[in-house]
Amino acid sequence: MKIIKLTALAFLFPVLCWAQAPNFSLTGKIGTLGAPAMAYIDYMDNGVSHEDSVALVNGSFKFTGHISGNAYARMALDHSGGGKGKAVYTGDVIYFYFGKEQVTITSKDSLENAVFAGSKVYQEYDAYNKAIGGTIMALTKAVNIDFNRGTPEQQKDTAYMKAVDMRFRKNIQNRTDKQFQFAKEHPTSYFALVALSEAAGSKVDVAKVEPLFNALNKAYRETDMGKELAQRIAASGITAVGNVAPLFTQNNVVGKPVSLASLKGKVVLVEFWASWCGPCRAENPNLVKQYQTYKDKGFEIISVSLDNVKERWLEAIEKDALDWIHVSDLKGWNNEVGRLYGVRAVPASFLVDAQGKIIGNGLRGEPLNKKLAEIFN
Repeated sequence: MKIIKLTALAFLFPVLCWAQAPNFSLTGKIGTLGAPAMAYIDYMDNGVSHEDSVALVNGSFKFTGHISGNAYARMALDHSGGGKGKAVYTGDVIYFYFGKEQVTITSKDSLENAVFAGSKVYQEYDAYNKAIGGTIMALTKAVNIDFNRGTPEQQKDTAYMKAVDMRFRKNIQNRTDKQFQFAKEHPTSYFALVALSEAAGSKVDVAKVEPLFNALNKAYRETDMGKELAQRIAASGITAVGNVAPLFTQNNVVGKPVSLASLKGKVVLVEFWASWCGPCRAENPNLVKQYQTYKDKGFEIISVSLDNVKERWLEAIEKDALDWIHVSDLKGWNNEVGRLYGVRAVPASFLVDAQGKIIGNGLRGEPLNKKLAEIFN
């Protein structure tokens, strides 16, 4: 993996970005909100994440910047001074795409009820969502409404909850089917790539996905999202059980390169996690126990973090007492090893034998414990 010879460029890159003239603006007017109200934005442009914040003055705010293509954004509005975290996870938040445009966002009371103007990309995004049955957030909101229609007694009933869950899963599957259909029918649309990338998931059905991907507009296939999907298609084959695990090298917590090849001769769990991942942290006590049990018998763990803040990564390692190898390039979901292995959700893991072949993937909890017992006992 290419993680070296970039130091000088890394220092120059911010300077180059600052030198570029803004080519988009997002101008908002949300009622007459003022201090302590704040607007926050996080957006992804060609694989690089950006964030910004601004105070509202008489309901007005403005974000400007430079993007290379279409960008995906999360915007949150803190009405009462609770901070970004509260606004993002429990407050007024929206998700959308925008391009090199002068966009206006207006509402009498909230982002959730805002109207967009001046963005052809947003119009296409809105049409795409209508074609596939809505966003995941909209379907999640709908299932909560569905559940709350029940009486208190029904909401405690297993059969009732199961019925609500089945309706939700059916809606998700219908949406996925429509995403594949959208990708097939609109190969020249940017949102065909968005649809296919999401519908493909972690375990890519190559026979179904690859022809649709190859039919997409070449320019979209060469975007970061397109390249990531191409890597996922390739990874679905190379990371299958029985194949040799893809080799990689990435820096550890003190900046020293560590390679998977250097661990040949040991049984290695290549584990993908992040400090912010609840299920990952919940599994850590079990990994600690298994590591202590088998490390002297030839078992090793190399944890690849999808964090992008080093302090949080190191804090989680120390707090959870994870005494094994840790590596990361701190690129979040764009971690080079994660992309190589086609990882789209964490926790994810690949168990590699002493000869370097994958002998299990997605193992954790009791299935992992049983597999390790079979190997070492």
